Amino acid sequence: MRAVDVIRHKRDGGTLSAEEIAFFIDGVTSHSWEMYQISAMLMAIVWRGLNDGETAELTARMVKSGVVLDWSDIPGKMVDKHSAGGVGDKTSLVLVPLAAACGCKIPKMSGRGLAHTGGTLDKLEAIPGYRINISPEEFKAIVREVGCAIVGQTANLAPADKKLYSIRDVTATVESIPLIAGSIMSKKLAEGIQGVVLDVKAGRGAFMKTRDDARQLAQTMVNIGQRNGVRTVALLTDMNQPLGYAIGNSLEVMEAVQTLQGQGPRDLEQLSVRLAAWLVVLSDLASSLPKAEEMVQTVLANGKGFQKFCEMCARLGGDVKVLEDISLFPQASGRYRVLAKQNGFVQSVHAEHLGRSAMLLGAGRARVEDSIDHAVGAVMLRKPGDAIQVGEALVELHYNHEARLHEAIPLAEQAFEMGDKPPKLEQLILETVG
Repeated sequence: MRAVDVIRHKRDGGTLSAEEIAFFIDGVTSHSWEMYQISAMLMAIVWRGLNDGETAELTARMVKSGVVLDWSDIPGKMVDKHSAGGVGDKTSLVLVPLAAACGCKIPKMSGRGLAHTGGTLDKLEAIPGYRINISPEEFKAIVREVGCAIVGQTANLAPADKKLYSIRDVTATVESIPLIAGSIMSKKLAEGIQGVVLDVKAGRGAFMKTRDDARQLAQTMVNIGQRNGVRTVALLTDMNQPLGYAIGNSLEVMEAVQTLQGQGPRDLEQLSVRLAAWLVVLSDLASSLPKAEEMVQTVLANGKGFQKFCEMCARLGGDVKVLEDISLFPQASGRYRVLAKQNGFVQSVHAEHLGRSAMLLGAGRARVEDSIDHAVGAVMLRKPGDAIQVGEALVELHYNHEARLHEAIPLAEQAFEMGDKPPKLEQLILETVG
């Protein structure tokens, strides 16, 4: 078998065999395929696509390219959650401890921010002392004793995916649903889990701008999970406006803490509870979703979810004092409020504009090597449907550098669309797949 023959087969619209896919992935990890051959293959996949069987096989081969975590010595099913990325999406900080407080085992490996979307690891590093890089032995011990741990991804999980992603990023081959789905699911399956719930965002602040594209991505990932023996369900959720009010690392951790204490935004609580409930169902700890939601609401109301978050953070080196008193988090030196220029109602909030505004302030990275300013970001003061008068504040920008503030203000101003009448509001959870 030759690389050129496999490339030609896919270029001409053929269906790749399991042997051809294995030959391709082996070539990626062993470096027997040249960079230009890998690039040509990826472009052929972008143009011709992959069917469900090819996508599942590609994912399985990427999983087998590295280590698969073994949890067989820990009782219970291992489950996890993955989000396709959004603005203000801090649900992992809320739902993981809630589900763990219900008895779930969650070995969660997360990533950093990408473009205008925030990353769970960046948020957690806003907690002084929190360690995201730990040994497999410590990871397993924390999951066994606490029930959950949120840490960084190890280098030996799905190494083929890491190599392919680095090439896709510079060869204009990112925009392929089978490749996106395979990349996400290969890392989840390599965690050695038995169940996963996926939060697939749709809208202006998401990578999937349309509901149809989000549904296709969700269905593809559900098919991959099921074909690889992992119980998988996906929620399609709205990302035309940010989730919650806070955007930025420390600000989002503080909002997550408030939510775990029963004082958070309604939309963040609603989505976190639903996702946590699915983890309870996938863990076989409840016979139905309504019963699982009741369990989650109980540990939210009695504070056990917040206690579990503090316990996890403490085991990972985090300073629990800042969680018990969020005023101890580092604060940005300046505040700037964007004011309404007309009376009326907020029609919509462009999530990507606010996400990019926060990124310009220093809450995200334009380049991999950029450092994060954990204190900066934005706090929305109005949501779609809210009435407002001229001169009232729409959003407050938290900044440490005047020059960055001036770059961020125009995007923040453009984020709010005003109108004379209350808008028709989109539901947060659009549909369930799987």
